Amino acid sequence: MNPAVTRAWQQARRRQASILLLIGVPLAFALSAVTWRVAGFDPASLVLALALLLAAAIATWRARRLDRHWLVRQLDRHPGARDSADLLFAAPATLNPLQRRQRDRVDAALRANPPQLRRAWPWPALLATGLGTLLTVALAIGWPQRPAADVRSLPPRTTTPANAPPTLRSARLHIRAPAYTGQPAHTRNTLDAKVAQDSLLQWSLRFSAPVRSATLQFHDGQRIALTAADGQWSAQWRAVRSTLYRVVTEPALADSRLHRLDVVPDQPPVVRVLEPDRSLVLGTPGQRRWTLRFEASDDHGVATSARLKLTLAQGSGENITFREQVVTLTGNGPATRRRFAHTLDLATLGAGAGNDVIAQLQVQDNHAPTPQVAHSNSLILRLPSEEQVQGAELEGMVKRTLPAYFRSQRQIIIDAEALLAQRSRLSADEFTRRSDAIGVDQRILRLRYGQFLGEESEGAPKPPPADDLPTSDVPAASDAHDDDHDHDHAGGAAHADGHDHGDADGEPAVFGSATDVLSEYGHTHDHAEAATLLDPRTRATLKAALDQMWLSEGELRQGRPKEALPFANKALGFIKEVQQAERIYLARVGPELPPIDEGRRLGGKRDGIASRRLPLQASPAPDNAIVAAWQQLGDAGSAPDLDAIGAWLHDNQARLADPLGLAAAVEELRIAPACSECRQRLRAQLWRALLRPLPAPARRAAPDAMGQRYLDALEPAR
Repeated sequence: MNPAVTRAWQQARRRQASILLLIGVPLAFALSAVTWRVAGFDPASLVLALALLLAAAIATWRARRLDRHWLVRQLDRHPGARDSADLLFAAPATLNPLQRRQRDRVDAALRANPPQLRRAWPWPALLATGLGTLLTVALAIGWPQRPAADVRSLPPRTTTPANAPPTLRSARLHIRAPAYTGQPAHTRNTLDAKVAQDSLLQWSLRFSAPVRSATLQFHDGQRIALTAADGQWSAQWRAVRSTLYRVVTEPALADSRLHRLDVVPDQPPVVRVLEPDRSLVLGTPGQRRWTLRFEASDDHGVATSARLKLTLAQGSGENITFREQVVTLTGNGPATRRRFAHTLDLATLGAGAGNDVIAQLQVQDNHAPTPQVAHSNSLILRLPSEEQVQGAELEGMVKRTLPAYFRSQRQIIIDAEALLAQRSRLSADEFTRRSDAIGVDQRILRLRYGQFLGEESEGAPKPPPADDLPTSDVPAASDAHDDDHDHDHAGGAAHADGHDHGDADGEPAVFGSATDVLSEYGHTHDHAEAATLLDPRTRATLKAALDQMWLSEGELRQGRPKEALPFANKALGFIKEVQQAERIYLARVGPELPPIDEGRRLGGKRDGIASRRLPLQASPAPDNAIVAAWQQLGDAGSAPDLDAIGAWLHDNQARLADPLGLAAAVEELRIAPACSECRQRLRAQLWRALLRPLPAPARRAAPDAMGQRYLDALEPAR
């Protein structure tokens, strides 16, 4: 940059700052002089320092506003700059030859004729500011003081009459909480405080006049003597309970009011179980691990370690043995809220099938010298026995087969229509496989309805006979149908041989198969009554539904769901007719109750009937002395017995929510018996302390004319 331009720019900045300082500094002195006159020397010094700092900050800010953009605008006004002053601040590598030539011309012109960028001195403003400041300072210094007579007429503030009672000039209460709380020691300038239990309190008091003795008198009668040293009275006390106290001196203080110390006891820790979410957990077969997570919180901190008590219960009946084990856990997180986690290895613990594992976490807080202990809820992991595992597996098999067994005819139609809609997106093999699965569902449903007609089960699922099926897929003779579709299956050799219920080919039954479960537990064909509950018309309709199901099954098993839909719809129509047919209801045989003796009804005789009246327990009545004191406090002309209230408070403070508030109200009224506000405060405290009587039961409403006649008619019967 051109040195002449740089020098002119710096001179402009310094001139701007100088002008602002020459205006701001006199104003700061004028404001300080006025403050000195009104408030004194110390406030005036503070105001002067703040005003000078403010003037310097404003001057610096205004000088920095004369930045490069301001410089370019000022240089463009120079005739030699030719409105190209911005080229002086551009990088030479970014300029083209024409711009570099123009830059050289502007630079040469400014060197030959340096610009003047400084602002002119604002002499009128500077003179006005100086004269105004001198006038303000002269008035502040020369303004007349308050007459001396007025000063002498004011009573002195620092002098105290010789016979005036002493007052508490300064009071400091140093509180040192126990180390386990983690609270730092601090000092209060008031005698009321709320401290942790077992805190060490130290009083430091100064009085306005010499006193011969000073003590701290508590509301329960305890007294602590204060010792004097260099005009300061001090005493120590360890806060073990909440209390009220006052400072008592000889001679007595002018203001001997009560002060309150609230002692906050250390709360025991609280343990919360995070995982598992229930107290009794049923284990799974083959379970090897069990995860436990706890959270312990305390007002002052929980110990870093905790004990996990594990109890293993083995055996059954009367032969149950218990084995205990303790695991030490280390918590993480802040001291006031720590989390403990542990994963049990059941095999290492020795837990097996049919055993119970009981876990409980024991934590301690940092209370000294004796930590407080808390326990979590007991968590029980119950591992299933071998019998339960086998039962669960069998139940799972039955559950897997039952949904297919109870498939409805409407659902079969819906599945077939959905399969036809997806035919273009499925391969031929997948389409045939899904159609065959729907056919199996159709067969199972047909067998279900066939039981109502006394038919036999057909064993394992097989496709129906068809011309285009292989010979191996044709069912056995027991599965064949008559020409009239009677479904009797009488020709099956297995049926003639004592209801073997086996497969026609002699194959063993498949365990867990839906049809095998049906054949073993669901047969009603051997009960003639169950097979003949339907009337002939309903039986014929149901046989027609079975015929249509048979035809639908044949088409589905061959991969032709479109041809099977007409038969399935007809079967659904026949099933609806069967549902609307007449049914036979069997009457239930109820218990035979003894006949009612009409001669004893409404006789009014109470022979052999015990009294149903329950003994009533009288609620504890409030103390008559306290009730009388509460009533006397409402009468301005009567004086309550404060000693009786104090004795009652000593015996009942355990059940009161704020015993110190009641004690303070008693002491205030004792000091100022004529204080009406003190009487009302004590009366309000007594009202909250009194027992509330239970509301009396409402009386029964008087009977009307008809009801009274009924009651009168019952009188002779009594």
